[in-house]
Amino acid sequence: MKMKINLKALWMLVFLFCASFLMFSQEYIYLWPEGEMPNSKRLKLERVEERERVTQIDKPGMYVFLTSREENKRSAVLICPSGGYQKLTYNIAGIQLAKWFNTIGMNAFVLMYRLPTSPDLIDKRFGPIQDAQRAMKIIRANANKWAIDENKIGVYGSSAGGHLAGMLSTINEVYSNIGDSLDNLNFKPDFQVLVSPVVSLVSHYHKGSREALLGNDVSEELAHQFSIERKVSRDTPPCFLVHANNDQSVDPLNSIMYYISLKEMGVDVSLHIFPKGGHQIALRNNPGSANLWTVLCEEWLREMGFL
Repeated sequence: MKMKINLKALWMLVFLFCASFLMFSQEYIYLWPEGEMPNSKRLKLERVEERERVTQIDKPGMYVFLTSREENKRSAVLICPSGGYQKLTYNIAGIQLAKWFNTIGMNAFVLMYRLPTSPDLIDKRFGPIQDAQRAMKIIRANANKWAIDENKIGVYGSSAGGHLAGMLSTINEVYSNIGDSLDNLNFKPDFQVLVSPVVSLVSHYHKGSREALLGNDVSEELAHQFSIERKVSRDTPPCFLVHANNDQSVDPLNSIMYYISLKEMGVDVSLHIFPKGGHQIALRNNPGSANLWTVLCEEWLREMGFL
């Protein structure tokens, strides 16, 4: 007996599969050409993921979320997911945010960066910043193709992702050159949005992030080198800071220290510390006034000329 195939139902399944893929991301771009990734032992790794948290990256890259042509404000943001430098919470702290940025006319890129825990890294301290710098260069290299203004490309980060976003904004040393056409492109963002960020690795620091990035035996000099409040200059991009006063994981003094450093250098900075939210300030469903942070952020981006 021959089985009858319902072509209409089959095509519907194919459409739904393709649509679900496109809703997830329009493209995944590898950061490094094959065999040219710096700071690598050339090990073959597998992507390790559980409960939408990646603990090992096979090939660092970024998910691309381009907004519609009609709503495109010609700006973009590179999103650095959180996870204490031990995992990447790439969905809730990456993809969901990318879709929100799309709704306000901003193109978004979710960075899947190498974690310091990767066995492939020669020097674990520099894997994340190398990937972040390379990602910014790729966005600028494709700005015309994606209808993005090269002077309106910022960075977003939360928790340890906020530390990486802050390093990208304050560190002037180039760690991402490999001798190709992207070497001369600017990797510094034009603005930074940091939510519950790890800032200092010297005082009031987040123990898990510091140990994952720098190890257990950390010299004062090394801790200072990776404390972003100590790297601020007059060229540091403007910053929008969000934190909760009752954050028990990352002390809100981190954001306050960064605010003071930025203010002292004459950098435009907006600081919002809400009474509640703990270390779980997300895109939505936050307690009380913390739920307003996205509204304030959108207005700040518009006020600063990035929307």
